[in-house]
Amino acid sequence: MTKRVLYLIACAAGPTQYVDEGIRQAQARGWDTCLVLTPSAARWWEPRLGELEELTGHRVRSQYKLPEERDALPKADAMLVAPLSCTSLNKWGNGIADTLALGLVSEGVHLGVQVAAMPYFNRAQAAQPAVARSIADLRAQGVLYLDGADGYVPHPPKQGNPRNYPWHTALDAIKR
Repeated sequence: MTKRVLYLIACAAGPTQYVDEGIRQAQARGWDTCLVLTPSAARWWEPRLGELEELTGHRVRSQYKLPEERDALPKADAMLVAPLSCTSLNKWGNGIADTLALGLVSEGVHLGVQVAAMPYFNRAQAAQPAVARSIADLRAQGVLYLDGADGYVPHPPKQGNPRNYPWHTALDAIKR
């Protein structure tokens, strides 16, 4: 039996420092896990991208490919954006796909791929009016947005705990 393919898409938010833990948890659930990073998140892992490629068995992507290049990753059965930063949430909610990470999910949800997203940002960021609009717009498109009791509750400013990001909660939400 072929493993189902999960694109784990991580933005530049604190838990991305520990995205290898998210990968391991996804793999333990039977997912062939491919990692896609926003360009800013890729900078955080730049010196250690080889570790992530070894862990996943796939090239880590963060940039659009050139037109003549073949796809480097297998086709996704599901996509999980975790952690989703406030910036990426608002860009995605407004249809701005200026990064590979946002381009994949913007198209994926309209191609019938299950797309889930779990944020990681603070209460001050969450209070911005654009956040509620972006969440509503994504949900209207069929994105499973995991917040509150079903996901991540924004933390007080300067009091986040990225090491304890609930990867398991996000992975539980993806239908097998």
